[in-house]
This record gives sequence, structure tokens and C-alpha cells, in this order.
Amino acid sequence: MNRLLCFFFCLAFPGVLAAQEVRTITAEETTKLLKVKPDSAFFYIKNALTLALNNKDEKKVAICYQQIGKVFYTQSDYLHALDYYFKADKILRTQNDPLPFGENLIRIGETYYYSKKRNEALPVFNEALAVFQKAHYKSGIAQTYAWIGQAYNKKGAYDQALKYQQLALELYLQLNDTSGIAKVYENIGSNFEDTEDYQQALRYFELSLTLNHSQNDRVDETEILNNIGDIYRKTGHYEEALIATKKAEKLAAELKDQFQLRSAYHDLAKNYHLMGQNDSAFYYSELDRKIYLEIYEEAKDKQMALLQVQFNVDKKDNEIIKLEKDKQLNRLLAIATLLAIALLTFLGLSIFSKQRTKIKHEQELNDKNKKLHAMEKNVIEIELQHKLSEERNLKDLLELKNKELTSHTLHLIKKDQLLEELKNKLTTLVKEDKRDQRKELKQLVGILNDGSQQDKNWDDFKVVFEQVHEHFFDRLRTYCNTLTAYDLRLVALLKINLSPADIASFLGISPDSLRVSRYRLRRKLNLKEGENLVAFIQQI
Repeated sequence: MNRLLCFFFCLAFPGVLAAQEVRTITAEETTKLLKVKPDSAFFYIKNALTLALNNKDEKKVAICYQQIGKVFYTQSDYLHALDYYFKADKILRTQNDPLPFGENLIRIGETYYYSKKRNEALPVFNEALAVFQKAHYKSGIAQTYAWIGQAYNKKGAYDQALKYQQLALELYLQLNDTSGIAKVYENIGSNFEDTEDYQQALRYFELSLTLNHSQNDRVDETEILNNIGDIYRKTGHYEEALIATKKAEKLAAELKDQFQLRSAYHDLAKNYHLMGQNDSAFYYSELDRKIYLEIYEEAKDKQMALLQVQFNVDKKDNEIIKLEKDKQLNRLLAIATLLAIALLTFLGLSIFSKQRTKIKHEQELNDKNKKLHAMEKNVIEIELQHKLSEERNLKDLLELKNKELTSHTLHLIKKDQLLEELKNKLTTLVKEDKRDQRKELKQLVGILNDGSQQDKNWDDFKVVFEQVHEHFFDRLRTYCNTLTAYDLRLVALLKINLSPADIASFLGISPDSLRVSRYRLRRKLNLKEGENLVAFIQQI
């Protein structure tokens, strides 16, 4: 109590700080002061930090960085909190004292956890665990296990979360740490609640409540009562939920804990709504809204006060830095004046010399650039001519291939027509009564039937076609991958602009059958009404 009075005395009379030693304050004292006035806590710790920096006391500097980080952490300014925790971390890594180093890692991990960066929090907690294990510090190990379990819980890895909470519980039981045991029971209950194992969740919450009650820890008792009310509400036991939540409401009101009181109001509004008592639900919903506004305004006022103090302290630090810089500047000005006179003389001569060299260099550079541009122009013209020649050659080759393809196709059509004509004549001879020639003529008809099959012709045609129209069939299948071999032949013949009569002859079908085939092909390719089939195929 005397220490706390001393803090407020120093805050009221900051001039005294220059006349006496400004000591650091403990974590417990920082927590008490943060609850009263976080701006005052920041002011006092900042002055202690200045003194520690002047005395080059790295241990106290690290402690002050930790405490300033705590100030920002309680205001949910996690970015600034991490900045100061990392400053402390940089110093503590060089100290041969593992416990403060491990505790600072816990603070960093905790800040990541509440800023919802669980992936960043886990590696930090694991590093803290390794530090505490090496130092055989069981309390720190248990605390870290519990944090790792909470991080896994928020990631949805509930089995891993439960495993680490049980490890923490074993150590806390060995240490007979009632507060730690109660907290782990609460964590395990929350884990079971998230997995919707409400019976187990209720069991662990009640164990935690019993321990907190025995330790007269009314703050944690309030939170546990709210959790128990949640479980009863989720399981449809609305009356039991009301009893638990109203107990939490009463305790929170006595403790003036606005956050837990708001949580109780919020849960009561839900509970009454589920019970069909909407008047009561509206009443508590309004209380919830009002207390939320009060919390928001109070937090805003604290943040504004903290920002004002931070601004004033930074302003004062900047003024001190400016004075020091002014002193150094005055000393440098005298030296600079003498140097300037000597430099001006030297510069005048060197500038004249450099200017002459520069003009000569620029002239040489211009000459080189002219030659280079002329060479580049010649190279570009040669490359252009080469490309034009290549394009002409490719065009000529494509035209030649197209002619070969058309000639090959027409040749096949004439061949099929000749074979068909021979087959018809031989069929007529077979119908005659000359029985000696009938067997041989039937064999000839069979051979001609086999010869008129188009598979071999199609293979030869396809080779030449794909040389002219590379990857055509691959692009075609992007529009429809269910086309038959017959469809592919029809599309290829349309692609080379054969007449309908030639196509029908090549495929061995009638013109009417060709029209039906074209109609079916349009449907497979999902062509709209009025869209030209040949034009569509040509653009593939």
C-alpha cells in the first residue's frame, strides 16, 4: 500500500523524479495501477525506463519494456504491446536468467493468442516450454501447457488441446497450486463445451467453481458461473441456467466487473427469449446494450488519456533529444564552416575540371550511341526481312499442304466412286444365270467391299489433315468430348470446304443422310439456331 501511495505521489509531483531515484514497479503493482489509471501507469513506467536507459541497466530496461507492453495489452493495443515485448525479448535473450525470458515469451504468445494469431502463438509457447523445461521450472511448464492447450482449442484440434490441459493439470496437482488447477478445470470444461460434450463440460466447470469459491476468487467464480449458465441453457435446462447466471450477475455487480456483468445480461436475455418470456428478454437485452456503451465509453476515455500521456512523454523525449542535437550541431557548425571554405575552393577547381571531362565524355558517348543506333537499325531490318521471308515460306507451305489434302481427298472420293461402280457391275453379273462364274464373281464383290472400307483411307487422310491443321481435333474436343469417329470425319471434311456431294460420296451415305448427320453434329456442338456450322468449324 505504501508503494502504491508512492507511485501516485510521483505522478502528482513529476519534478521530484529528477531529484530522486525512479525505481521500476512490480508486475503486481502495474496490474493494480492499470485498473485505476493506465495513463498514469504508462507515465510512471516511462520515466523509470528513461532512468534505466541512462544508467545502462539492461535488466530494468527489459522489465520496463515488459510493463509498458502490459499497459498497451490491457487496452487491446496488441501491436504496440508486441513491439515492447519484443524489445524486452531482445535484451532477455542476452541475460543468463531463463525465468524472466520464459515469462516474456508467455506474454508474447498470449498477445498473439488474443489478437487471433494462433499459428504465431504456438511456436512462441513451445519456445517458452523449452526454456522452462531446461530450467526445471514446473510452474512455468504447467502454465505453458495450459496456453498451448488453449491455442490448439481455438484451432479446432480438441484432442491435442485436451492432452496439453491434462499435462498442465498433472503438474498443478503436484505443485498443489489451487488457482492453476481451477484455471485448467475451466479450460477443460471449455474444450468439452466446444465439442458439445455438455455433461463433461458441466462437471469440470463445477470443479473449477468449487476451487475458486474455496480460494475466495470471486472474479473467476463469476466467469465460471456464466459458463455454467451457458451449459444449462444449451441443454435446455432454462431454470437452472437462470439460477447460475443470476448468481454471476450478482457477483459481477458487487465486484463492479462490467465485462462479466454484460456477459450475464447477454445470457439472461437469451435464456428468457428461449423460455418465451420476451419482456424479460428485452429488459436484459437493453441492460446489455447500455452496459456495452458504458464499457465502450470508459475504454475510449482510458485510451484517449493513455494516448495523451504517450504524446506528452514522447514530446518531452523529443525535446530533450532536440536539445542534445542542437548542442552537437553548434559544435559541428564551427568545424563545418572551416571545412566549407576549404571545400568551396577545392570544389571550384574540381567542378571546372569535371565539366571539361564531362563534355568530352558526352561527345564520345553521343558518337558511340549514333553508331549503336545505326547497327541496331540494320539488325532490326535484317530480322524483319528474315521474319517476312519465314512467313512467306510458311504461307506457301500451308497452301501446298492444303492443295495436297484436297487432291488426296478428291482422289479418295474418285477411288470410292470407281470401286462402287465396279461393285454395282459385278453385282449385276452375279444376278445372271451363269453358274460357272457366279462363285468367282461373289469373291470379287467381297474383295471390292473390303477395298471400299474407309478406315485405311481415313488414316491416310488424317495424317495429311493434322499436318495442315495442327491440334484441330484437340481444340474441337474442348467444345464436345463425346464426338464419334464418324463425327470427326464429317468435321474434317467440312473444315477443308468439300461440297456436300463429295462429302456424302466420301462417307458412303446419301445427301439426306448427310443433312441428318449435320443436324446431329450441330446439336452435339451446342450451336444456336441460325449459327452457321461450317463457319463455326472454320474458326476452331
